[in-house]
Amino acid sequence: MARIKSVDLDQVDGHIAETFNNQTKFWGAPLQPYLIYARRPTLFKAVEGMWASQNKGRVLDKQLVPLINRRVATLNGCVF
Repeated sequence: MARIKSVDLDQVDGHIAETFNNQTKFWGAPLQPYLIYARRPTLFKAVEGMWASQNKGRVLDKQLVPLINRRVATLNGCVF
């Protein structure tokens, strides 16, 4: 159970709502951390900017990233 209550999806609009719609199409539901970030739109935009800058300056081969993500998830006990 999250300690911080996530944002109400009915209360978001604009870019944040669009992001949640895209996440739902891709992942089946909005990603939990983003539901928390959306409580503060400036934080939400900052996190998006961080990931965008990391994706632009990729150091790792694109095909290696999913394998690393899977391995980290396994080490953390996440079930795919």
